[in-house]
Amino acid sequence: MELSTQFVLNAGGGAQLGHHLPLWSVVPFGLMLLSIAVLPLMAARFWEHNRNKAMLSCILGLPVAFWIARLEPMMLVHTAHEYAAFIILLGALYVISGGIVVRGTLAGTPGLNMALLGIGTILASLIGTTGASMLLIRPLLRANSVRMRKTHVIVFFIFLVSNAGGLLTPLGDPPLFLGFLRGVPFLWTLRLWPQWLFVNGVLLILFYFIDSTIFRREDIETPGDLDEIAVKHHVPIHIAGKRNFIILAGIVIVLLASGSMSLPPGTQEVGMLLLAAVSWFGTPRSLHRENAFSWTPIIEVAVVFAGIFATMIPALQILNARGAEFGLTQPWQYFWASGALSSFLDNAPTYLTFTAAASGLLGTDATNLSQMLGNAKGVALLSAISLGSVLMGANTYIGNGPNFMVKSIAEQSGVKMPSFFGYMAWSGGILLPMFAGVTWLFLL
Repeated sequence: MELSTQFVLNAGGGAQLGHHLPLWSVVPFGLMLLSIAVLPLMAARFWEHNRNKAMLSCILGLPVAFWIARLEPMMLVHTAHEYAAFIILLGALYVISGGIVVRGTLAGTPGLNMALLGIGTILASLIGTTGASMLLIRPLLRANSVRMRKTHVIVFFIFLVSNAGGLLTPLGDPPLFLGFLRGVPFLWTLRLWPQWLFVNGVLLILFYFIDSTIFRREDIETPGDLDEIAVKHHVPIHIAGKRNFIILAGIVIVLLASGSMSLPPGTQEVGMLLLAAVSWFGTPRSLHRENAFSWTPIIEVAVVFAGIFATMIPALQILNARGAEFGLTQPWQYFWASGALSSFLDNAPTYLTFTAAASGLLGTDATNLSQMLGNAKGVALLSAISLGSVLMGANTYIGNGPNFMVKSIAEQSGVKMPSFFGYMAWSGGILLPMFAGVTWLFLL
């Protein structure tokens, strides 16, 4: 694709740089990722300010950026362009989905909850896991406001809408968009539909069984008929800001065009910015207020990922040059390795880390992942890394950006959410056996 090749180094440039970089050059990247994982838990008051996140990104990222600029200037230019495209896409999706308001209240019965989760699972691949999560979490909470036990509903929402649902397109989850920026065709991820269907189908069926069991117990404990109470609570659904769905379709068209046509550099980014501006200025401010829209989350993503993109350059180049030395050779190994890291660190840099390692194993250039698609081994490895990075981001609250956002909104609405390790008990008991099934069915 044009975007990924505008600033790509010659095929051996990245590998040569990786052979000359010392191993200690990955320390800033490790410190950046460790900070993202630990500071929200151990220094929450410090971490809640975007100013402090930006300071950390500058302290760790700027020295690496200046160093790489002296060694290989075009590598830094390529990374900066990749970062800009990444943030512009996330920002555009965030702004446009923030102008869509779902009003009314559904009846929080098991069938309707399952239907709402199913809709969110599909939307996740169309407007992103962040967009779908922010669009549907409040309607889901309103639908279940009469329920006594609803923690499991939010947990499965994180599993499905905030993570597994986004597997089918680069719009769905940040790792896949980074792959798109590095040359993976826009429609390539659609080949993962069997895995998407298996994981999400199993989760939806399991959710219905669990929710039905809990609903029946609540019905016995609640005076009156809980079904009737839930139905009486129902208020017809109405969607405001529907024109933003058309604008979202425009984002898809821009990305498809950039992937299939030779467009001038920057056209994709300009197109997405224009569409975001049309949405922002064309949507009544009352709708943004109703959605509790704030710039804080997207600013947080921008400043944190600035540090990640800068510090990860040496790590990716070393992995690209020495990937064959790490002993990972089979797709299932890449699935579990990328998934384990995605569980505790952000899944976007995890994706780049392991695609770099796989590229080193195959002898291809990590800045142009389309080279991996030239043989069956490369396709299998890229599929495994995509699956691990996206699906296992659901294993913890910090595996994917929307996870903590959904938890916070649910707690503000009075839902008692599990602790960090309590949530891991849910994911360990439900997701890990299913991932074993994915390994057996699709990766061996």
